[in-house]
Amino acid sequence: MTDVRIETPLTKLVGVRHPLVQTGMGWVAGPRLVSAAANAGALGILASATMTVGQLRSAVREVAARTDAPFGVNLRADAADAGERVRVLVEEGVRVASFALAPSRELIARLKDAGIVVIPSVGARRHAEKVAAWGADAVVVQGGEGGGHTGSVATTVLLPQVVDAVDIPVIAAGGFFDGRGLVAALAYGAAGVAMGTRFLLTSDSTVPQAVQDRYLAAAAKDITVTTKVDGLPHRMLRSELVDALERSGRTTALIRAVRRAASFRKLSGLSWAQMVRDGLAMKHGRDLSWSQVLLAANTPMLLKASMVDGRTDLGVMASGQVAGVIEDLPSCAELVGRIMAEAHATLGTLPR
Repeated sequence: MTDVRIETPLTKLVGVRHPLVQTGMGWVAGPRLVSAAANAGALGILASATMTVGQLRSAVREVAARTDAPFGVNLRADAADAGERVRVLVEEGVRVASFALAPSRELIARLKDAGIVVIPSVGARRHAEKVAAWGADAVVVQGGEGGGHTGSVATTVLLPQVVDAVDIPVIAAGGFFDGRGLVAALAYGAAGVAMGTRFLLTSDSTVPQAVQDRYLAAAAKDITVTTKVDGLPHRMLRSELVDALERSGRTTALIRAVRRAASFRKLSGLSWAQMVRDGLAMKHGRDLSWSQVLLAANTPMLLKASMVDGRTDLGVMASGQVAGVIEDLPSCAELVGRIMAEAHATLGTLPR
């Protein structure tokens, strides 16, 4: 397949061949997937929230050993050790820092001073305006179709609002999986698209086969949004755990949360105080119960149960609505090549 290219402000900004981003999914976006996405010409993003600082440095070095292409690292701006993680990025020469929550003005400035491209993710126009004013180099805009923590506004409504509001490259996320979607995003004024579920469902992904099969079998109706996991709207596959959480009362939910929190504390090395602080940081003004605060702090364990251990009955499976239309597991190289060929063909069929 020929290497079809579409140059955009995103490709120029980060130096990738194609205007595609593989998002930083916890327990999924590890060195193997990130390097495969980068070698395919997309911007691979390493997920660091589930790693210790030492593990992050090792993972960054592993990606760098697997590819010469640019890649990024996703950070939690509200993490207690965010400063240490930024130092790893600076010392290891990472090209891009992405954020699920808006980083502070000071953190953006520190990264930019080190020559690192800063790309926060937002779910509202006002958030995009804020980070742009603080110096962010680009922004990922996720509509409600996207997996994981998500909003209620569809990409087709949110994207043009943000494109019109800021003068930095805008990357569209939520509902993208093919070349037609890329062309649609470009038509709205985006500089590219970011995809999570589509890259999760590749042969380069380390997600267990049984879990990938669960995604492939899902129809659109099997993908739901619930607040019962951690108090925040969370898009995921409906599962035994989700059903149990939605049925359980506060006492049962608290017991379940404490058990999982204890497991995550042992794995991460965090203290109970740090876990509660991280959980409280995710409240964003919402009235969460203590079970939801603990679940917010140890949601990574719920993801690990499925994405690493293959326990679809005990874990959550964050998912965009596109899982309902994905039917195969191509390699990252095959996926990226196919998307770009589809985009080129779609452009050729448009009226002139």
